[in-house]
Amino acid sequence: MRAAKLKHAQASVEDIDYRPVRELDKRLIATLATGDWIQRGQGLALTGKTGTGKSWLFCALARQACRQGRSVRYWRLPRLLEDLRIAHAEGSYAAFLRKTAKTDLIALDDWGLSPTTAQDRAHLLEVLDDRVETKSTVVISQLPVDQWHAYLGEPTLADAILDRLVHKSHRIALKGPSMRGVDADVLTPAASDRGSPRKP
Repeated sequence: MRAAKLKHAQASVEDIDYRPVRELDKRLIATLATGDWIQRGQGLALTGKTGTGKSWLFCALARQACRQGRSVRYWRLPRLLEDLRIAHAEGSYAAFLRKTAKTDLIALDDWGLSPTTAQDRAHLLEVLDDRVETKSTVVISQLPVDQWHAYLGEPTLADAILDRLVHKSHRIALKGPSMRGVDADVLTPAASDRGSPRKP
């Protein structure tokens, strides 16, 4: 758990909010909670508007993976790209890639918020290529999957990166209003009849 550096360290699959407005598939979440998808090296795309609970949901699944003895690492994509640039400049790039390649589950949050350079895309491809069908990568983004190619920009590298990310990946598109600072009672008319608000 310490190595994972989760944004929401107390998130838990037991506290996931399944209000209808979120359109979460309980069966899919239950399947992901088993960790079999990580064992199989499958990916996950978590998309939705700001505040819909994407990062929290990943952290709940990641904490479950930690309980199962799997290694996890959370990054905001801009921070990962910065770490890769620093490692390249300092001569520790190969060691960084080896360590990342051994991690069972990594998350790339804030995908699509900041532009990427040609070097960033090349570094990202190296990270992902080491993980294809052996380790799991989660992408957390405000952008729907069909806009990821345009975000990456350069067609050839974009094709290669998305082939490694989207192939054999589960997808969850979170719906509903922002859950940041919103009274839970406004999410559904009958929320007050079901007890106290739950986590995101």
